[in-house]
Amino acid sequence: MTADAAVWLHGQAVDTGQAQAIPGDASARRYWRLAGRRLFMDAPAPEDILSFLRVQQRWRHAGLPVPKILAAQLQPGFVLLEDLGSKDLKTILDAGTDIEQWMQQALDLILAVQLAGRADASRPLLSCFSRQDLEEELALFHDWYLLRHLGVTLDGKEQRTLHKLFALLVDNALHQPQVWVHRDFHARNLMLQMDHRRLVMIDFQDAVTGPWTYDLASLLWDRHWDWGRVRRQGWILDFQRRLTGTCKRDMPQEPFLRSVLWMALQRNFKILGIFCRLAYRDGKSGYLDLLPQFRKYVLDALTEDTQLNPFLPTFSRWLAA
Repeated sequence: MTADAAVWLHGQAVDTGQAQAIPGDASARRYWRLAGRRLFMDAPAPEDILSFLRVQQRWRHAGLPVPKILAAQLQPGFVLLEDLGSKDLKTILDAGTDIEQWMQQALDLILAVQLAGRADASRPLLSCFSRQDLEEELALFHDWYLLRHLGVTLDGKEQRTLHKLFALLVDNALHQPQVWVHRDFHARNLMLQMDHRRLVMIDFQDAVTGPWTYDLASLLWDRHWDWGRVRRQGWILDFQRRLTGTCKRDMPQEPFLRSVLWMALQRNFKILGIFCRLAYRDGKSGYLDLLPQFRKYVLDALTEDTQLNPFLPTFSRWLAA
């Protein structure tokens, strides 16, 4: 903890004598657990806590489960917030008990976020997940996985194949209903609030108005477990039934399943690129160990969907173990 951080915390009447550092995430943010069930986040530049604070206020006002903010300072990026403990959804699912119950609660939470967004009349809206945003995510696969990790330079035919598939995925995302999206909705970002036995969202600073399948894909195509096609499809169809009930919109199963699969494919391409960027740019080489899971996800999608089969020969060369 820096001297400036300690001074600021003392100004908040916080004793830092027994502060415990907590392992961070993929960002530059750093965390400490403090007495009195409080957590300190230090977000140095180029991190920006303003988006975190804005989404927290918006979502808490909407009744969504997010941690309380006790104090904050924009520069140099200090936040004192409620400590939710160390038990997240990953820990719960690793234990192997009540998996269905907890996954249903996570699916309910995605739906709650979407419903809250529809009911929210605040201005300005959460920023829209634009075509440019989606294309920039997919460019990570080309720039960091293909070029930097594999050292592959695409010829003209390969470039056209890549762009054709990516255009399909972007159009799929943009043609969906646009709702509030956490954008990093996975098991490590869902904390268990012991007092209420409910899941609470963290790391929501990148929330946007975007495709309604995005958070669902984020949850079900996880880095820690491959749930398998049958189990994953069951959760998707269950979510679809509840979504149909809330939006009063007819959604045939096959098109909805495809929209989720393609959204997951877009995310998994992005993740392959992000993990390589974390390894080569930020020196976090451990992320390379996670590549096989997401290579498999991509190959599975290209194999399972008849509309995507023509892309398999090209991509399989790049995704072989």
